[in-house]
This record gives sequence, structure tokens and C-alpha cells, in this order.
Amino acid sequence: MNRLGAVAMALIAAAGVLLAHEAQSPAAPAPGKPPALSAGQAVAKLESALKAVTTLQARFDQLYYSMSVSEPLHEKGDLFLQRPDLMRWNYKDPQEKVFLYKTGILEMYLPEDKQLTRTPVSKEALESDIFGIFLGTMSFGDVYTIEDTQFPTEAARVRQVKLVPKTEGDFAHVLLEIDETTWLLRRAIFLEWAGNKREFDFSQARTGVRIPAKTFVLKVPPGTEIIDDTAGIKR
Repeated sequence: MNRLGAVAMALIAAAGVLLAHEAQSPAAPAPGKPPALSAGQAVAKLESALKAVTTLQARFDQLYYSMSVSEPLHEKGDLFLQRPDLMRWNYKDPQEKVFLYKTGILEMYLPEDKQLTRTPVSKEALESDIFGIFLGTMSFGDVYTIEDTQFPTEAARVRQVKLVPKTEGDFAHVLLEIDETTWLLRRAIFLEWAGNKREFDFSQARTGVRIPAKTFVLKVPPGTEIIDDTAGIKR
């Protein structure tokens, strides 16, 4: 898995506000009853809600299901977003790590390994992963074919849609669960061609909050190995 893929593991959502209320009671559209909005209209509302976000702070649970491992890797932490181009994922459990995105550059810090890696993030990557959703770098309709779908959920008043990439990439398709009250993202599931799956669940989201500037500055202790792949890139 490449570093950006790790972000998606770790990410790599606007939820930006995207996030929605915590799950309540099981609820799925009644069989045969058409939804009030089409899949395309629901995604358009999500896109509008994300564009309206200035700052976001939320909790996240990330699950990575591998075809080669019986139990998923479950990670959790806090997400900080300041649009248009600042995002930080603080992983707390089971291993501490930080993913910091700032204007096209991703910094990945692993305290346990005493290592910091800086990597440029391509436009193609931003349009096909969780980062692009949060940062609003693309229009869903331009990048995906949008379809209706249903998948297991414990949440009430949500709209579920399926996004099929118009250009072949890392993912076969993406499933989104959108809160019908706020029209923010509650859950995102990325299905890889190989059968692996990445899932992001968001909760306790607060938007319009003041996020200190130092949140988006990554300072590491002396002795940290720094691997910089951004030589020659203007910042």
C-alpha cells in the first residue's frame, strides 16, 4: 500500500462537515417507496453542504478490511479541517500517528518509528479518495456515475448512494451515507478492485469552530528521520 493509500487508511470527507449525528435506530427506505430526492440530487446537497463548511472538528473510526486478514484493522482519532486546503488526522488508537495535508503536500508522522514523510498529493489522488471529498476538490458528477443503493446501517434518516468512477482507478466504487437532516457525510466506504475495503465513520462533528493555527503545523522531536519527496515543489 502506498503512502497516500495509508492516508485513506488514515485516511487518502468533508465530512466537513460532513459528519452527521450519531447513529440512532435502524432505518432503511421502505421497499418500493421511492426516495424524496434522486441519488444525484442527494449528492448535490452533500456537495453544497461541504462547500459551505469553513472549519470542522470530528471524531472518526476507520476500518480496513483486507482479503488476507480475518479481522479488520480498526483505528480511531480526531479530524480537523479548515477549508480550502488544511486537514489533519490525529490517530490515537491503536497506534499514534498524524496525517497532515497542507496545500498539496501530505506529511505522515509515525512517533513509534520516529519518522516523518513528506509526499506530494496528485490531482488524480485527490479526486479518488477521502481527501477529495473533504476538501471539495472535484464535483461528484464530473468524476462519478451516481446511483441509488442500500447497505446495512443503524442510522435513521440517511440517504445512501453509490459512486462509480468514470475513469478506472484504485476503487471499483464508493458508498456514501448522507444525513438527510444536515446533508453532511456520515459514512464513506471505498471498495478496492482487489476486494479490500476502507470505511470511515464520523461522529461528534462540530462545524464553524475555531481551530488554532498550530494545529496545522507539524513539529517533530530531534532525531526524527525525515524523508522528503517534495524537492523542487513550490510551497
